[in-house]
Amino acid sequence: MAKQLPEVGSGGATPPPQRARIVLAEITRRDSHTGRTRAELAQQTQVGEALVRGLVRAQLALALRLSLVVVIGLGGLPWLFAIAPSLGRTTVGGVNLPWLLLGVASFPFLIAVGWAYVRLAERNEQDFTDLVQRPER
Repeated sequence: MAKQLPEVGSGGATPPPQRARIVLAEITRRDSHTGRTRAELAQQTQVGEALVRGLVRAQLALALRLSLVVVIGLGGLPWLFAIAPSLGRTTVGGVNLPWLLLGVASFPFLIAVGWAYVRLAERNEQDFTDLVQRPER
């Protein structure tokens, strides 16, 4: 470590200079109302419970809606083939249409529904976060 030398002509050791704090970006100060809402969430007050219950209900409603899409989309295919047997006997490229739809096309459909669920669930969570961080008036 380098030793600090006393200034010339000072007659003794000088105290080390005070450290200067350099801030490149100012951090915005949060409103006290946001802290209160977060405290209500952390302390599980009635308001916090209502906010969390709203998020859980939104996520449940989303899951039920997309489950209904899957049930109608995939569960409706056997009904369609039972109602229209000629459609069930149709072949595409030497493979029966029911096998193609239920065995091949169902996977991209399920992946698309899963992707939509993740996107919409993240949007619900972002809305919840925005609600919690929004300043009260």
